[in-house]
Amino acid sequence: MTPLLAPFPAVSPMAPLSPVARSERITSALPEGGLFSEKTWRVSPEAFPLDRSTVRYLEQLGPLLARFQQAGETIYRRSRKGSLPGWIAESLDAGKPPALLEQGLAASPNDLPRVIRPDLILTEQGLIATELDSVPGGIGLTAWLGEKYHQLDPSTPLVGGPQGMIDGFRSLFSEKGADIVISAESGDYRPEMDWLAAQLRAGRQLAGDGDWQVKSAETYQPDGRDLYRFFELFDLPALPAAAKIAELAAAGTISLSSPFKPWHEEKQWSALFWSHPLRETWRRELRDANFQRLRQVFPMSWIIDPAPVPPHAVLPGLDIQHFSELRNFSQSERELVLKLSGFNEKAWGSRSVTIGQDSSQTEWAAAVDEALAAHGTSPYVLQRFHGGKLVRHPWWNPTTGEIEIMEGRVRLCPYYFIGAADQKITLGGVLATICPADKKILHGMSDAILAPCRIEE
Repeated sequence: MTPLLAPFPAVSPMAPLSPVARSERITSALPEGGLFSEKTWRVSPEAFPLDRSTVRYLEQLGPLLARFQQAGETIYRRSRKGSLPGWIAESLDAGKPPALLEQGLAASPNDLPRVIRPDLILTEQGLIATELDSVPGGIGLTAWLGEKYHQLDPSTPLVGGPQGMIDGFRSLFSEKGADIVISAESGDYRPEMDWLAAQLRAGRQLAGDGDWQVKSAETYQPDGRDLYRFFELFDLPALPAAAKIAELAAAGTISLSSPFKPWHEEKQWSALFWSHPLRETWRRELRDANFQRLRQVFPMSWIIDPAPVPPHAVLPGLDIQHFSELRNFSQSERELVLKLSGFNEKAWGSRSVTIGQDSSQTEWAAAVDEALAAHGTSPYVLQRFHGGKLVRHPWWNPTTGEIEIMEGRVRLCPYYFIGAADQKITLGGVLATICPADKKILHGMSDAILAPCRIEE
């Protein structure tokens, strides 16, 4: 069991901590072994500021994304049944075991992911969602950061509040609590989930309140307790209890988040959303106002498909007749990103990402060839690249002991939780990852600043 951390000693309002002292306190408060296995980040003395209009936008985005996922479920099932073109489900099903697809279809259409975390790039034009994650890392980390920055300065208005992440996660299940089941593949995130479970247990108000335990997926045996899934669906062959978990969830015996519905974990949805043949379907499912709002959120995207188009036609937005023509794009034309869509061990953590402008002609051509060859088994998605705007934020350099200012670009990760009891969607908190300005791929790295977000006064 991870020991609970004592709060920071009270600080006199007459003697506020210096930025260096704040950073040192945050660093020294890390649990033994850290929050990620063998991973570090740059510590800032300040939460990342967001203006009130951006915070309001983020609060409204959660319900919109939940509606988008519900619309996606409807579109997928209609494609399966034949009332929409079959190619939709065929593309989303590519490379997946039929048994897994049947397990997902056996669950209720209303059984959807109850955690939604978009990856949002802060650009000059607004926020751009590069993908949605329904089994995200960083929940425990964001909760820990919120707690520590609040303890340092209770007057700091953190987005979601100091307990928003913990309360949001607790709301996913009934008062009985749940098992947090994590695989070896996701083992780097186990320390943060151990810490989160300890906080959930410590927050029990009554003796009958729920229990929360972190357990290994490879040895897990379901016993009727609800389950939070922290493993990828491509890991299921290595998990002996997977079929039993799916059976219990489909029967309603246990609550499972996220459900075994691999189609929800595909990055293809941004391309399907931009697909012209589906335009009116999306409008009907979302309503026009929501459709237009999402057009501002999702970058224009395409599913890489080697099928030719008619000789008089071109691929919309690219003005080419075959995706192989991407190989010859000049660097100025390659404001594009290639990445695996999902259900692959390389489809998360930016492992499969190729940014056109950041690659040589040879590298880009090879990535295009790989994407074309993978169609039908591991589809790739092409997205329009949107560069993040430059920001400046302080961080503490432990080598020099000084506060430095880093110029960088920001990825915002808001965490939305859908309550089991009332289906209320809450914004638990927002994690800012500020990467050095020369980095094109924005993700957690040792030279990135990780900080919770606050409302700028």
